Amino acid sequence: MINIYIDADSCPVKQEVYRVAARYRLDVTLVSNSRMKLPDNVSARLVIVDGGMDAADDWIAEHATDRDIVVSADIPLAARCLKIGAKVIGPKGHLFSEESIGDALATRELMNHLRDMGETGGGPAPFEKRDRSRFLHQLDEVIQTVLREKN
Repeated sequence: MINIYIDADSCPVKQEVYRVAARYRLDVTLVSNSRMKLPDNVSARLVIVDGGMDAADDWIAEHATDRDIVVSADIPLAARCLKIGAKVIGPKGHLFSEESIGDALATRELMNHLRDMGETGGGPAPFEKRDRSRFLHQLDEVIQTVLREKN
């Protein structure tokens, strides 16, 4: 069965994942550093991790499989999950792939370097309604792809 793992602490599309997961009857695992409310209409569980900033990322990378979907904006986590064959979608609907992850990691490192040198950026663009729509479309497509691949 497909499981959808959510890097949940700051994920703005949890409700969308719940709706889609309920439609396909998929399990959802939220991984977080704190408690949060779970929906009643979907098979969901909450895993609360202790530890540092990457504790949730580590847990997801250790438990996701090639049948699973990970929802996260974290680029290093996306790279780790892609290595094990999981599909990874960012909250704005960006599908990470083996072809794109190298560029994403390099850009992330460059931006970190520029920030360390005092260069400031505006940060990520605000989350918009069209991001939510793009995410829903991409999640549905990825689920369909996984279902076709694994049957």
